Amino acid sequence: MRTWGPLAAVCLGTFMLLLDVTIAIVALPDMARALGASLSDLQWVMDGYALALAALLLGMGAAADVLGRRRVHVVGVVLFAGASLLCGLATGPQMLVAARGLQGVGAAAMFATTLPLLGSVYQGRQRSTALGVWGAVSGAAAAIGPLAGGLLTDGPGWRWIFFVNLPVSVAAVWLTLRVVPESRGTRGRRVDWAGTATFAAFAGAVTYGAVRAGSHGWTEGGTLAWFATAVVALTGFLVVEQRGADPLLDLRLFTKPAFSGVMAGALAFNGAAFGVLAYTSIWLQTMLGMSAVRGGVQFLWMSLASFVVAAAGGRLLHGVSARFTVGGGLLLIGAGQFCMAGLDANSGANALIPGLVLVGAGTGLASPGIAGAALAAVGPERAGMAGGAVNTFRQLGYAIGIALCGTVLTSRMQDTLPHDAAHALAGGGAEALGGTFSEQTLRAAFTAGLDRAALVAGAVAVVAGVLVLALVRTPRPARAPVTDPAAATLTQERAAQHG
Repeated sequence: MRTWGPLAAVCLGTFMLLLDVTIAIVALPDMARALGASLSDLQWVMDGYALALAALLLGMGAAADVLGRRRVHVVGVVLFAGASLLCGLATGPQMLVAARGLQGVGAAAMFATTLPLLGSVYQGRQRSTALGVWGAVSGAAAAIGPLAGGLLTDGPGWRWIFFVNLPVSVAAVWLTLRVVPESRGTRGRRVDWAGTATFAAFAGAVTYGAVRAGSHGWTEGGTLAWFATAVVALTGFLVVEQRGADPLLDLRLFTKPAFSGVMAGALAFNGAAFGVLAYTSIWLQTMLGMSAVRGGVQFLWMSLASFVVAAAGGRLLHGVSARFTVGGGLLLIGAGQFCMAGLDANSGANALIPGLVLVGAGTGLASPGIAGAALAAVGPERAGMAGGAVNTFRQLGYAIGIALCGTVLTSRMQDTLPHDAAHALAGGGAEALGGTFSEQTLRAAFTAGLDRAALVAGAVAVVAGVLVLALVRTPRPARAPVTDPAAATLTQERAAQHG
């Protein structure tokens, strides 16, 4: 227990927070029916979690270095558990969205401290073993999320996708306090609270603006006001980071073309690969009448392709520049989304398979190399910061991707259907509209919107892939030693993760 107990404690928390990124995808139609949620509400059920995780990840990591990593991790698990209980007890969409955001805050505290805790406990061969187990657990959580969500939704009900977190959280807290030693970062560092606040404000404003555009239009006054707020917050963040003694992110890193290219790829990666999945799940269940389990099984095509390519690539592509693995992976993701953009009103679930396989293959090719490419583009003294930036950009890209794809889908549907009809489709199809529209009309409208969202996601992936191919010239990840034990593990982090 003393040797591998810390690994078990960390893996429990990691499994929960990564599972909750995807487990809710197949439960969205049931949530909509139970809570009377609109399509915009469902966007925020997914985005509230991802946005809080992205906005606070860098800040939580800095705070943990000062306050104690084990302490921040335990607080994060407790907060995550309390928020999960609130999610399961939600009586309306607003309560569920708020609780999901609170979950994301707890997840940020957990995620930011997971690898530093492992790095402080294990060294040498034990560290390699711990990272291998942690990576396997991470990959399993991401892969089984939709299937587990389907089983729970069709079984005891969608609320249990949140209730199952409670016993796991209790075990994680008990084990962490019992076997994980406390650790801290370099003495004398200060927490960049101003940078954390301004970055969170930027991320929240730009995401809210994108969601609002779906219902009010891109040029509506309120939408423009939110985007203007995002610009102001981003400007504030840049000023704070330039003047701060201990910034969250050294902006000078972006003067390196390779680093900028990797960050562009990281921002596009999660959003392009996974931003459409929530709406695909709604299409499978609401339009095609699939159960939650069958809808979850459909996504296994992507998970299996990702696993096979990542495993094979680790052997066959050793030493190949991340310029080609990350850039090529993004191009494959783009190709997969373009394939899924060919649906029509008569398409069945099998029409998704070629696109899902291509997206999965691109994910398996690109994901392992993104963090390593970021580390290779900077000096070893900035390795921890570069790895944290990659994680943050990926989660922010996921949040923006969900918002953008939902807005594009809704806008396209409104060319055919009234606004209220587009919202009703999320929860009940033709029945929700009292027979106002035929099932074929609704299916055609939703499919057209889904096609448009897939086209946008594909275009984003292709543009990002071209940028990576043009800017990332580093031949392979650097192997220089680093002083921060957490930084040494970051090159392994994303090999098994998806969102």
